[in-house]
Amino acid sequence: MKKSIVALSVLALTSASAFAADYSDGDIHKNDYKWMQFNYMYSIDELPHGKDAENNAHDYLEMEFGGRSGVFDLYGYVDVFNLATKDDTDKDSDASKMFMKFAPRISLDALTGQDLSLGPIQEVYIATLFNWGGGSRNALGGSGDVNNSFWGLGSDVMVPWLGKIGLNVYGLYDLNKKDWNGYQVSTNWFKPFYFFENGSFISYQGYIDYQFGMKDEYSSVSEGGVMFNGIYWHSDQFAVGYGLKAYTNVYGIEDGKDWGGSAESTGLSHYVSVTYKF
Repeated sequence: MKKSIVALSVLALTSASAFAADYSDGDIHKNDYKWMQFNYMYSIDELPHGKDAENNAHDYLEMEFGGRSGVFDLYGYVDVFNLATKDDTDKDSDASKMFMKFAPRISLDALTGQDLSLGPIQEVYIATLFNWGGGSRNALGGSGDVNNSFWGLGSDVMVPWLGKIGLNVYGLYDLNKKDWNGYQVSTNWFKPFYFFENGSFISYQGYIDYQFGMKDEYSSVSEGGVMFNGIYWHSDQFAVGYGLKAYTNVYGIEDGKDWGGSAESTGLSHYVSVTYKF
């Protein structure tokens, strides 16, 4: 399973306001917007992988999309790996060709017509998240490709310097195992911090996904996660960036012990990307 979130310049606009969402007038569509972009990305040393892996680099094309429509707030992407189908990468013919993330949230403020803001909390949501791999239920040595769902509460929160961030807390229901398996805290941010005279800007953007309370029967460690830190240049039509991703026992895989002692699930990886915005 992989995850990359390249935050959008449109989020810089929506996060510029420090005011809580107000739907008391009944107009739940006044904050609607939508966006889509394509990212060509190259990953170096993405984790987890085995220590004996010969090449841990691969390219992929990502269609990223999202927006707001009434009570619904949406983020998602579809990745297609190893575009040239090279045999000397970690995404060769035996690996999943695609991965999809779909993360709809339902605004409780818009749904109820009430202002549920409190202090730095600007808006409250019922939060869901779905991770789907491109392989079959029998993929990955019979354990099945990624097929996870997350259910919980979300919020938009104002924090110093970063501005508005997303903050969600979920319980994980594994659709392959038909069982609950711990929790996840997720946050994401987009902070333009340097502006050029032509209107383009440089941003610091990224996310944290941290899992905890995972069961012994499904994971060798009970907690682990990732943090992505990206520096991107944005114009109205394009973006170019670099991201550094830090892992610790990601997905509950114990570094140096799982997979017969060959698992590498803690460390750093690098991402470069070129984006075209629609």
